[in-house]
Amino acid sequence: MTESLRQRTLPAPMVPDKRILIIIPAFNEEASIGGVISLVRKHAPGADIVVVNDGSTDRTGAIADGLGVIVLNHIYNLGIGATMQTGYKYALRRGYDIAVQVDGDGQHPADQIIDLVRPVAEGRAEMVVGSRFLGMGEYRPSIARSAGMVFFSRLVSAIIRERMTDTTSGFRAAGRSCIEFFSSKYPDDYPEVEALVLLHKKGFRIMEVPVEMAKRAGGRSSITPMKSVYYMAKVLLAILVDLMKRA
Repeated sequence: MTESLRQRTLPAPMVPDKRILIIIPAFNEEASIGGVISLVRKHAPGADIVVVNDGSTDRTGAIADGLGVIVLNHIYNLGIGATMQTGYKYALRRGYDIAVQVDGDGQHPADQIIDLVRPVAEGRAEMVVGSRFLGMGEYRPSIARSAGMVFFSRLVSAIIRERMTDTTSGFRAAGRSCIEFFSSKYPDDYPEVEALVLLHKKGFRIMEVPVEMAKRAGGRSSITPMKSVYYMAKVLLAILVDLMKRA
């Protein structure tokens, strides 16, 4: 992992007295990463931005570096779990109060970052997840993906005894205690669902807020139908193992 040394001075913070870091995990997102960074700067004033470049083979890292944000480069592609843990380790080391995951494909709406940050800043939750199914959004997943989303949302809801509608959403904000926890323990591939179960076991407060996500701004999803089957089996097994372990 290497780190670019440039740091940008940003406007007044969106939440007073809170240091906020926007973590953008990115793998081969040269078509969208510039636009994502620009929108985050516009809608999250005062927040710092770190792009975790997960071994991209295109110009993702160079574009981000050229825009003056911090870039952490994985030499090899390690997957979203390791990529987010790199971001959380950076947030912990630099003393941030809140870390927000905004994916590099342009689907996560930068103008709604404040909706995720506010409950954390106000002490109402340690983890806030942006749900595509709480509001009036037009998100329509494929039948196969929809089935997986419904299955895991119902499973996690039963486990944590609270209604969760979008457990696979990666658009989320974490408070400092979550940052510290995820810096030492974070699931590997497809971590979003398992991460919520781990947080529940540790007693963290989790809540959802409605968001309206966009289509990918560029590139293509790495989740194929075959990977969807693998995803469901792997995550289900990981959750079962987590539940069998002592808290």
